[in-house]
Amino acid sequence: MSVGTELLNVPFPEMIKTLGVGVAEAQYELDLVSMKIARLMAGYEPDQEPEDGSPAPPSTPERTMLIPLGDGNQYSLLELGFTPTFYQFVDTLIELKMSISMTRETNFKHSSTTVNASVKGKVGFFSASASMRVSSVSASYSSKYQYSAEGSSLMRTKLVPIPAPAILEERIRAMITASSTPPADN
Repeated sequence: MSVGTELLNVPFPEMIKTLGVGVAEAQYELDLVSMKIARLMAGYEPDQEPEDGSPAPPSTPERTMLIPLGDGNQYSLLELGFTPTFYQFVDTLIELKMSISMTRETNFKHSSTTVNASVKGKVGFFSASASMRVSSVSASYSSKYQYSAEGSSLMRTKLVPIPAPAILEERIRAMITASSTPPADN
């Protein structure tokens, strides 16, 4: 197993795909929350969240979240100059660190022992001799393979506030103007 093979086993494309989908989903949720805040700042109560996942019944929005001022009129935060804040992911970074080490150690031992022995004997006219040679061989073989891989990853993203979309602000202001203008007498 080589280091290059090990690096190919890291699911980097999967990590990038997951990060991209995560950023897109987070951006969508941030936009939804900002829209709810814009609605509140325009003076409208938040829509009722359905509990069972079914769509909420349509309702006529009413401006009830207004702030009374000393002039006898009530104003929404948007009418007083506040604006909702939207956020956007602008910079995302994936940093992957890997440390792979492999060690292979092979030991081979060989030893041999040789013993020579000889015996001679003589009895009367008879003599005899014998010699013997004994060898012992000892061999051992060991192989040690060590592998370790360490890794760490870091994902960092930067979230910055951006101004509300101009079209959204125009529409909200038009809705406020339309709802605060008394109906014309016929």
